[in-house]
Amino acid sequence: MSPADFTRPASLQGAVDLGARKQALEAQARREAAAAQAPAQGATPPAAGGTVIDVTDATFATEVIERSMRVPVILDLWATWCEPCKQLSPILEKLAAEAAGRWVLAKVDVDASPQISGALQVQSIPTVLAVFQGQAVTGFQGALPEAQVRQWLDQLMTALAQYLQPGGEQPPGEADAEAPQPQVDPDLLAAEKAVDEGDLDAAAAAYERLLARSPADQDAKIGLAGVGLIRRTQDLDPRGVIDRAAADPKDVEAQAQAADVEMLSGMPEAAFARLIGLIRRSSGDDRDRTRRHLLGLFDALPPGDPVVAKARRDLANALF
Repeated sequence: MSPADFTRPASLQGAVDLGARKQALEAQARREAAAAQAPAQGATPPAAGGTVIDVTDATFATEVIERSMRVPVILDLWATWCEPCKQLSPILEKLAAEAAGRWVLAKVDVDASPQISGALQVQSIPTVLAVFQGQAVTGFQGALPEAQVRQWLDQLMTALAQYLQPGGEQPPGEADAEAPQPQVDPDLLAAEKAVDEGDLDAAAAAYERLLARSPADQDAKIGLAGVGLIRRTQDLDPRGVIDRAAADPKDVEAQAQAADVEMLSGMPEAAFARLIGLIRRSSGDDRDRTRRHLLGLFDALPPGDPVVAKARRDLANALF
């Protein structure tokens, strides 16, 4: 899959990577509602100077994946020798300053950080990707003029705002002020705070407490699966993992790690197809290990996600 495969219609209507994850986005809406109940403790938007950050292989998980759970992150993949990049990057930086914290611009030098560009399978630069809730939801390639970049960003933020509304129908600010605010479990808030702070052990413990009380809680299931995914991949070399998996299609560990990297890179379809293909080719313990790993990856997405629904059908066909 190339970065062009991330490109969606500007309105994002029907985009699997965004619309089908509505349940995950509703968790963010509940967090914001809970914060609104305690305005004295509310956080202020980051200063404009903090809306442009440089990201490396070592900081990608924290600065992009984890940060995208709170605010959209726009990835600018560039290189010092790239002339079109020199045209596009100042435009993105200008718009990031104007946004004043509504989204964050993360700049990635593909020469200095080859693991990121390798994991995203970047074929040409400049490439721009929008990441939200850990998923690449849309993007474009090439140096667009400022007017087109501004239009793309406006449409992206409008689409995200619609999905952040419970029910996805009311624009921001038009909800009935007298309507009761949704109740958010304290352990869910504690888990999300721990994730924001990079404390994965505390996040996992809070999710597990919530699941012990409410085994069917989908937010906790998705959160715990996401923490496990970050844990398993945080010390991996994405390009090395993909290369090792390609070299030995029957290596269960290598294929599982490659699927984890693909999931964390916003490519669940590729991750699921990889493991289902291995299930078709294997038997016995290898087949069962792969099946269990695949089911664990399903938990990282809402159960109604059509990508998961299709993968479950493909899994059934592979098994039977």
